[in-house]
Amino acid sequence: MKREVELVVISDVHLGTYGCRSDELLSYLSSINPRKLILNGDIIDIWQFRKSYFPESHLRVLKYILDLAYQGCEVTYITGNHDEMLRKFGKMQFGHITLTNRLLLDLDGKKSWIFHGDVFDASIQHTKWLAKLGGWGYDRLIQLNNVVNWGLTKLGREKYSLSKQIKNSVKKAIKFISDFEETASHLAIENRYDYVICGHIHQPQIRKIETKKGSCIYMNSGDWIENLTALEYDNGTWEMFSYEEKKAALIQYPAESMKFRNNLDELLENIIKGTI
Repeated sequence: MKREVELVVISDVHLGTYGCRSDELLSYLSSINPRKLILNGDIIDIWQFRKSYFPESHLRVLKYILDLAYQGCEVTYITGNHDEMLRKFGKMQFGHITLTNRLLLDLDGKKSWIFHGDVFDASIQHTKWLAKLGGWGYDRLIQLNNVVNWGLTKLGREKYSLSKQIKNSVKKAIKFISDFEETASHLAIENRYDYVICGHIHQPQIRKIETKKGSCIYMNSGDWIENLTALEYDNGTWEMFSYEEKKAALIQYPAESMKFRNNLDELLENIIKGTI
């Protein structure tokens, strides 16, 4: 039986990159029946898109999301920096799918401010080439990490995250994450939002932040490269879903027919070229 969930937020899936954990994401999505699904940026990695690498497991994720929308789930795609080409379309509606740059929601009388969060990243705003280079390097690091973890698994040892260790050992990275959370929260408090929900920094989090002007709940949905996390809202409560903690209870769904592959390839290519 699928779990009934009022609202689910995922971000930073990075479909089209080697680091994307599409099978795990599909297993999670197949285990729930959400009334609303919010895709909070960097779902398709258009920065690093190449037709030579967009495997069927990634396409199955897109197909499943489209199927959810067809069945009545309200799907909101909020643009991020890696899929920023979609921002030129502004706000658009396709049946049960909405494309937008940010979202304000009223949840049981409390205001939620939802956006990707790259607006707070100076490297993206001022040196985009450096940010793209960093994205390419991160994808290569994930590839190396996959090889290392394959070896560790064969030896019966626990998997190891190279990028997490690097982030935890670099003070500037820790400060950036802290500053990001504080900035988003302070702006939310200024605007009297009860919740502020971001992605972008791949750091799952739910915490209360207080200032002299008030308080809010800061949340980050994490990512589907390393942390494999999602935010869930149901019965007035927010919770962080962790795939690694719950995977034993999830059903692994088989691959489906990909008859729509060529049409979707053409759609993605047109988005990259800016022809639609």
